[in-house]
Amino acid sequence: MSAEHLFEGVYTAMVTPFSQDGQVDYDALRHLIDIQSEAGVDGVVPMGTTGESPTLGFKEHSKVVQVTVEAAQGRLKVIAGTGANSTEEALRLTQDALGAGADGTLQVTPYYNKPNQEGLYRHFSAIADLGLPVVLYNVPGRSACEISLDTVARLAEHPNVVAVKEAGGEATRVAQMLERCDLTMLSGDDILTLPMMELGARGVISVASNVVPGRVRELVLAALAGRWEDARQHHEALVPLFDDLFIDTNPIPVKAAMAMQNLIEESYRLPLCPMSDELREQLRGTMIEMGLVAT
Repeated sequence: MSAEHLFEGVYTAMVTPFSQDGQVDYDALRHLIDIQSEAGVDGVVPMGTTGESPTLGFKEHSKVVQVTVEAAQGRLKVIAGTGANSTEEALRLTQDALGAGADGTLQVTPYYNKPNQEGLYRHFSAIADLGLPVVLYNVPGRSACEISLDTVARLAEHPNVVAVKEAGGEATRVAQMLERCDLTMLSGDDILTLPMMELGARGVISVASNVVPGRVRELVLAALAGRWEDARQHHEALVPLFDDLFIDTNPIPVKAAMAMQNLIEESYRLPLCPMSDELREQLRGTMIEMGLVAT
């Protein structure tokens, strides 16, 4: 399949459910994957930012990916978050994901050490050489380092670099990248899914689809079909949720929302912790208004 169509549609950035004692709740994870499959999303992305990946050890990280692949049972594609700010660590995690049968790897821009563009090129190229299709993840707000358009264009020449998750907050980068390379563009921000798709993106890696997978799918399907008025109506209806899922650090609000739906325990690993009562009531009010929880 061409890079243009390998990953398109809705990919849910999965939370990692924890029990109250802080252990990964693998039964809950399997149940969440069933919910995603029943809603008709195209795939799931375990162990990204929304999965609290920095707080899981190597063995836990790889087991979450393995359990996700097994639970998906071919019903959903699995793009495993296996990025790191150490190339050696990213290679190790990606090799594990490849062995588990993942369909692709999401590779976040190395954070904290702020490599230059040549370092980014070598980092992503080394991972792509393993053979698993790579989705580059540009998120300068978290990594303090942007993948330049020139570097994206260089990486696009590698046969295993197939897509970009763009979360830099600028929809126009989608059009700029598509002018220079043949990669699948995916929105990394729910609120920018529609404007990015209007510029040529083919879908979203979504936080909101943990809560409303079917409704995010309707938005994306309408956009892919060119039914822009329908897509705008879906977008406008979802904007309050899109906004409130980021009133605190992701994934704190989405986990709180899912707990309100009785999908998971509201449990985090430090340094993440529950949001304030004021923000919780704001989120609950939005969930009630949208008919997602009872009054």
